[in-house]
This record gives sequence, structure tokens and C-alpha cells, in this order.
Amino acid sequence: MSDLALQLRRFGLNARKIDRVVVAFVIGIGLVALFDPAQLGTSLTFTAVSLWDTAPFLFLSIGIAAYAGASGADNIISRAFSGHPVKMVFTAAAFGALSPFCSCGVIPLIAALLSMGVPLAPVMAFWLASPVIDPAMFVLTAGTISYEFATFKLIAAIFLGLFGGFATMWLAHLGMLGDPLRDGVGNGGCGGAKMRVPKAPVWAFWHDEERVAKFRKTAVSTTLFLGKWLAFAFLLESLMIAYVPADRISDWLGGSGIWPIATATLVGVPAYLNGYAALPLVSGLMDQGMQAGAGMAFLVAGGVSSIPAAIAVFALVKRGVFALYLGYALVGSFLVGLAAQLWLG
Repeated sequence: MSDLALQLRRFGLNARKIDRVVVAFVIGIGLVALFDPAQLGTSLTFTAVSLWDTAPFLFLSIGIAAYAGASGADNIISRAFSGHPVKMVFTAAAFGALSPFCSCGVIPLIAALLSMGVPLAPVMAFWLASPVIDPAMFVLTAGTISYEFATFKLIAAIFLGLFGGFATMWLAHLGMLGDPLRDGVGNGGCGGAKMRVPKAPVWAFWHDEERVAKFRKTAVSTTLFLGKWLAFAFLLESLMIAYVPADRISDWLGGSGIWPIATATLVGVPAYLNGYAALPLVSGLMDQGMQAGAGMAFLVAGGVSSIPAAIAVFALVKRGVFALYLGYALVGSFLVGLAAQLWLG
């Protein structure tokens, strides 16, 4: 073993275990400091504020997932996602569209569901529908654009969940999807997603030291895991805001016909705007003549596959499942845009 490796181990570090996400984050900060020092403070502030704004939903979902595991209530949760596959997908899509969790905040719950052996199809339905809209965003959309537009967006969220859920069910039936989680996430690995034998939950788990230790370990590891990925995602988001101005998006989304809807879908998939920030932009563009279908496609695609949401998904599942997620977002958002144009005109 080299002297450098010995020194790293002496300080509790292993060269083979250096976190690539942390390294990428540090390199990103270094490049910004080198080539655009004035942007560094803005990007760091944006990252910190975004993490702070996400924290309530994130910690709530982490706490729920850790509590479910420590108390044994995860068996009840898994049974709630059990039953006839078609019913499961419908329930998951509807619940996802109505849930208050953001796309990043549902990650711990998704990991817990998949590691408990819940089929990927209903989980995918929930995952796709959840970031498109929530109760607060419904009200804000109705006030910013129109009640009719908000209602259609709610329907679009459920449709997207059903579309992805049933497509995933079909692929799974063909034997094309195995264990979706990356190794080391949840139960992970080969044969990791097995439904456990149901046992009665211990709701007051804090009286059991072993369960308390499990809660603490799960909460800390999940927080660190998501924290590094989200910090990196928000750093990238800040750079897109800085170097891809909103008026450029306005130029891309103008016009009429089918092409603006297709363009809005392609622009929305990697969109840096979250759902709340995008609403005033889309409202202004629609006031200037942008068709409703393009606005809907942009909002739905951006909500599902914005950089923070996409990176969170990428961190959790294998590449094939991640590609499916993006494919559902792309195709589903385009179809939603076409339908919105026909209905909302």
C-alpha cells in the first residue's frame, strides 16, 4: 500500500471510497470561482436557500421513512401498495397528484417502498404524478393563470402517472425490469427487493434501543445521501439560471401549431425552473400569445424532470429505470401538451 493511501486511512479516508458527488460539487465551485468569481456567491446562496426551502418536505419524508422502518410500520405501507396491479397504479397516480411532497422530498419514501418489494409500476406512477402538482401549486396555478388551466394540470399529473405506471407494468410483464434500486440503496443489490413477512408494528419504538439505533442510522444516512445530491443539483440549477436567461426560453417557446409544443417539451425536460418559479414566466408568455398547449407541456416536463428532480432519481435507481423515467416525462408531456391545446385552445 502506498504512503498516500496509508495517510488517507490514518485520517479515516479511503481513496477508493472518495465520494464522486462531493468531488464534482467541489470541482464545480472551483471552476465558477476561477472563470466567473462574481457568480460564486450567487450560486452558493442559491444552493443554500434552495436546500433550506426543500428541507421541511425533505426532513418530513426522511422522518416518515425512518419511522416506518424502525417501528415496522413499513409492512403496513407496503400492504397499502398491494393488491390488484391495475388498482395499485390508479391509486398511486391519484395519491401522487394530491400529495404535498416535492419531487426531491418523495425520494426516501420511494426508496423505502422499492426496498420493501412494492412493484415498480405503482411506484413509478406515484413518482411521476407527484412533482407535477400539489394542493398549494394548484391554488397558485389557478390564481396565476386560470382555474381551468390548474384543473387540467391536475388531470395531466394523474394521466402521466397512469401512463408511466401501465407502461412499466407491461415492461415488467415482459421480464425487462429487475431490481430497480442501485446497489447500496435501501436493501439494494441482488434479490434485495423482497417483500418481508408482515409483523405487528411497534409504534412506540423509542423504548427499544435497537429500533432507536435503526431510526437514527436510517435518518442520518438518508439525509447525507440526499443532501450531497441535492446540493450538487441546486448548484447546477443556479448556473443554468445564470447562463440560460428566461428571455431565451421565451424565444424558443413562441409560435403556434405542433412545433412549439414539441419545443416546450424538449426545453422543459431539463428546465431549471421549479413549478412555482415557472408559473409567472408561463403566464407572461401566454399573455403574449403563447398557446396553452406549449405552456402546459413546459410546466409538466419541467416539473417531472428538472435538474434537481432528475438528479435525485438518478441517484436512487439504475440507469435503465432512470432512462424510462425521462422517456415517460418526454412522451407524456408532449401528449399532455397536445391535449391541453385541444381543450384549452
